Amino acid sequence: MTSPRLTIVFDNYAGRSGLRTLWGFAALLELGGRTLLFDTGSNGRVLLANMAALGHAPSAIDMIFLSHPHWDHIGGLDSVLELNPGATVVVHAGFSRHLIADLRTLCGEVVMVDATPLPLAPGLLSTGLMDSEPPEHALILATDDRTVAISGCAHPGMERIVARAAERLGRKIDWAIGGFHLMNADEDAIARSIRSLQDLGIDHVVPTHCTGDRAKAAFRRAYGAHCHEGGVGRTIELQAGG
Repeated sequence: MTSPRLTIVFDNYAGRSGLRTLWGFAALLELGGRTLLFDTGSNGRVLLANMAALGHAPSAIDMIFLSHPHWDHIGGLDSVLELNPGATVVVHAGFSRHLIADLRTLCGEVVMVDATPLPLAPGLLSTGLMDSEPPEHALILATDDRTVAISGCAHPGMERIVARAAERLGRKIDWAIGGFHLMNADEDAIARSIRSLQDLGIDHVVPTHCTGDRAKAAFRRAYGAHCHEGGVGRTIELQAGG
């Protein structure tokens, strides 16, 4: 089986030349013949241009997973749905009921997630809505030999997301990817987050978006070669285990 692959298509960090950076996050996850778009960044034109430059067509997206309702994670949604109105959109109960009502007229299906972890497709599930400001859920990828937690901003805390995912699966999580929301954290808070993720058994990290430069540097020191660079244009093969 081909390894799952994640390509960052929107980020405020650069991962490859020739692509546009703006504040926000979006990534394409390819797994078992399916393509999922995780969040949509802050700007649809930039998202689509980056995707085109990387060889990804909006029409190939089966599902759009929205982690939380901040502008920098849902700003490109309309642009994608205009080109792919048949896609399934996954939201949670913390989104505006008016947005959810409108989405039902704009996409193929709306999947609503509450506080209970919810299977979405083979190997993919939501953590369920977690208590934070704003409310957020994260995506869990689980195959026979690898597990991954992907966050938008990790407002609940990346360690809480990983712990929730591990509890739901009954096994440890190998990868933690996305915004870790440590950009305003002090050194002690950053060190606590790293220790917590290490204690939870995380083998690989991809800290980007709202993680912050100081925290990214600390993760590089702690994880060495197992800290993978993010940034728009970066493709990561999600290999198994450590």
